[in-house]
Amino acid sequence: MVSIVLEWLFPFPCVAMFTTLLMLIGGLLGYLYGPYWGLRKVPGPPTLPLVGHLPLLAKYGPDVFSLLAKQYGPIYRFHMGRQPLILVADPELCKEVGIKKFKDIPNRSIPSPISASPLHQKGLFFTRDSRWSTMRNTILSVYQPSHLASLVPTMQSFIESATQNLDTPNEDIIFSNLSLRLATDVIGEAAFGVNFGLSKPHSVCESIKSVSVNNVRNDDDEVSDFINQHIYSTTQLKMDLSGSFSIILGLLAPILQEPFRQILKRIPGTMDSKIESTNEKLSGPLDEIVKRRMEDKNRTSKNFLSLILNARESKKVSENVFSPDYISAVTYEHLLAGSATTAFTLSSIVYLVAGHREVEKKLLQEIDGFGPPDRIPTAQDLHDSFPYLDQVS
Repeated sequence: MVSIVLEWLFPFPCVAMFTTLLMLIGGLLGYLYGPYWGLRKVPGPPTLPLVGHLPLLAKYGPDVFSLLAKQYGPIYRFHMGRQPLILVADPELCKEVGIKKFKDIPNRSIPSPISASPLHQKGLFFTRDSRWSTMRNTILSVYQPSHLASLVPTMQSFIESATQNLDTPNEDIIFSNLSLRLATDVIGEAAFGVNFGLSKPHSVCESIKSVSVNNVRNDDDEVSDFINQHIYSTTQLKMDLSGSFSIILGLLAPILQEPFRQILKRIPGTMDSKIESTNEKLSGPLDEIVKRRMEDKNRTSKNFLSLILNARESKKVSENVFSPDYISAVTYEHLLAGSATTAFTLSSIVYLVAGHREVEKKLLQEIDGFGPPDRIPTAQDLHDSFPYLDQVS
């Protein structure tokens, strides 16, 4: 009798459906809030399901990060969709995290724009486990102060080339384009040992996207094509809701990003298809540059690519770690990360200083007081003789 009553009150199909529903809800909540749980004690604004803090980014733009830093302190949480990020808004803490503690932060989470680009996943920043350690230890010498100091003359030559005749054009100069040209040239020389020639005076006022073979000092067609694809690829790595559909989906539901990317990249006209085409065109010139440098037996170790190849051939590192595709990716990573961030920093500084005339005046006084215009500063001069410039930057 009791069993009959229980079966009448709680029919088995209903119990099974209710249990399944609870498991689905629990799994969904675990998927959405699993990454958050380990960082729940880090301060940050309340999050919305799926979109996280993206509405705040859409409302305030980049200013949202300074606003949140004032409210929550120099270390706070910001959710790009489901994925929480720890943002550090203090210069000294940034040095601590980015330099001193860098070796202690392997296996980083991969943002959705990077997930949409297999090329970028093979760079140093997103490789994992023992491969990451080996790659990091191999390229560490590139960041020694002595090597960086040796690049000052290279930077000076590109700066002089880029800033010639800036007062002669009749039309306005887009400084963000100029700074991206300059940064790409400097890092292209340091990373690949290739002079892309974007800083030549006659190309200052041209759009970056219109770089032709005639504007590139290297005569190889693949270098010109590489520059065009690099610039397009840089502009498409968007951590907001203006990216491709698969990137947006990766912010909201990362598990669905790769299946949708595989489908959409095969549909002509979609943003995913364009990004896939760009990656393929980008990989070709990269592989050609690496192949040509591998065949060059007289190369030096002054640029990043040659340093890796020399270490690989001397058996200091396994060829399996630095396979050609990883060599291409980690070298390109330096060009991508360095040029985009440097250009953005330079443009932001010029924009902010232009709005504060007293800062501009004091800055120019310090620069003019260094010496005659033709005096080239050394790395030590940059460290010791420009305290106010250091504060501004």
